[in-house]
Amino acid sequence: MASPRNHGRGDGLRAQRDRIRIAQTAARLIAEHGLTDWSQAKRKAARQLMLPDTAPFPSNEEIEVALTEHHALYGGDAHRIALRAHRTLALEWMRRLTQWQPLLVGGVAAGWATEYSDVRLELVADDPKAVEIALAGSGVAYAALPVRDDDAAAHLRIDSPQGAVRLSIRRLNNAETARGAATSTALRQKP
Repeated sequence: MASPRNHGRGDGLRAQRDRIRIAQTAARLIAEHGLTDWSQAKRKAARQLMLPDTAPFPSNEEIEVALTEHHALYGGDAHRIALRAHRTLALEWMRRLTQWQPLLVGGVAAGWATEYSDVRLELVADDPKAVEIALAGSGVAYAALPVRDDDAAAHLRIDSPQGAVRLSIRRLNNAETARGAATSTALRQKP
């Protein structure tokens, strides 16, 4: 009979293995089927793997690692071309929005973006409405996105033929803290 200590270690290894399997399956669903709700991708992955509802779900960081691995194994030239197109679109918008110090963040910056990913830019503005006024004045159609309770930024989405661009506009005093965290995260995630 196995001792309780060994049994616990086996449960820990099983939980870790299940999290990795869920992360890999969720990454495949995100990359190949365009799922954008990562919580939904994790739940769907657990169901596909026939794991119980109590299975330990991976963190978003583990999903990012799994997406990077998925692209390395299966993405090939198609992934490189899609990522280059996203980065080209990002550069165009960064040039257009230069007065608000745009910072590329998320999957396009880190390299794990899928063909379905939005280009995500963080902007700094004294007044977020100034960005909206500039966009409207340039004839750019955009949509304001709902603000989450835990987020002080304003969010806009621009749909273009080349892809979607999501802008997070932070006020100067809130941006300094967020920028430091985003920059260190982006630097850690660069391939």
